[in-house]
Amino acid sequence: MNKIKITICIFLIFCFFGFSISYGEYVSIPTWSSGTMETAATDVSEGNFLGLECGSAILIEQNSGEILYEHNIHEQLRPASVTKVMTILLIMEEIDNGNLSYDDMIPCSERAASMGGSQIWLDTTEELSVSDMLKAICVVSANDCTVAMAEHIAGSEEAFVDRMNQRAKELGMNDTTFKNCHGIDEDGHVTSAYDISVMSRELLTKHPKITEYTTIWMDSLRNGESELVNTNKLIRNYSGATGLKTGSTSLALFNLSASATRDNMSLIAVVMRAPSTAVRFSEAKKLLDYGFSNYEYNEFSKGGEKFCNIEVQKGIDASVEVVYERDSGKIIKKGSQENIEKEIVLDEKIMAPIEKGQKVGEVRFSIGENEVETVNLIANNEVKKIGTWNMITFLYKEWFDLMR
Repeated sequence: MNKIKITICIFLIFCFFGFSISYGEYVSIPTWSSGTMETAATDVSEGNFLGLECGSAILIEQNSGEILYEHNIHEQLRPASVTKVMTILLIMEEIDNGNLSYDDMIPCSERAASMGGSQIWLDTTEELSVSDMLKAICVVSANDCTVAMAEHIAGSEEAFVDRMNQRAKELGMNDTTFKNCHGIDEDGHVTSAYDISVMSRELLTKHPKITEYTTIWMDSLRNGESELVNTNKLIRNYSGATGLKTGSTSLALFNLSASATRDNMSLIAVVMRAPSTAVRFSEAKKLLDYGFSNYEYNEFSKGGEKFCNIEVQKGIDASVEVVYERDSGKIIKKGSQENIEKEIVLDEKIMAPIEKGQKVGEVRFSIGENEVETVNLIANNEVKKIGTWNMITFLYKEWFDLMR
């Protein structure tokens, strides 16, 4: 009997320690996947609480640029065709500066026609309008059209790439070096998730017309002879999607800059080095869903909206209308609106003369103890100081009104 009890105790002890060892392996022992060593729960320890599989990622609010989620955002990686975000930005700037028109016809050089990868098979004998070139670049990531546009704008692809790098420097894209305008793999051609979000934001906020091209799901060129289907599948299956650009090569793996707008809030999610195209889109959805589920845009003020009327001393008018100087708002956690406080600071004495647009005070918005926004209050009209002539005119007007 004692032998049986001893045997049972030994068995239970073995089971207990065996379970403990197995559990320990699950949480901490490295496993091998796709040739790389990964550790379970490593993502959580690095702050990647969404458990993303990609090499790097970022989620920002489009208007403010505020970062809502980040994962290895400054790691320099190959961007593939997401490179074309910068190319498109320079094209749109040329259009808005009046140096280029949507109707301008663009020729195709031997160099452009010889590009591999994604293309619409441009021929050196044909020309396409800038509008059709943009459509091909945004929808099917056409390398031939990209090079043709670069050559037309700058004279050569090399000169255009110089412009790309200069513009990147101006935007503070310190992780970026462009070697070409299309994104085909080339040593030293690198950027980061953060920098992609920066140029994506610049494109979408300064040139919103681009979404007329980036939201096309299916279209055609050459009088219907060339069918186009968007490489960005989110355009078809994600509510509010506005763009923006896909990219993939054997070395870069799968990249995406995805943008969407819902309920007066616009987000940009960047995914780099995803292991598959399916993961690229699912990671972007995960980021966007996180943003829309947890944050909202709270409007503080609208430029030109009336705030109040305040008394004016020694003015021909007794008061002046005060308005907010500009639009303002903040991305906040959902459910935290009640924590927003507003402090109004007005000049103690408003003395004429007052110029239209003159600052007369400010409103400070705070969330908890943190001041998040300050908006000037300005005069919406001019108020002249009462002088001798103004006083005579004023008294005459008052007398005339009484006699009527």
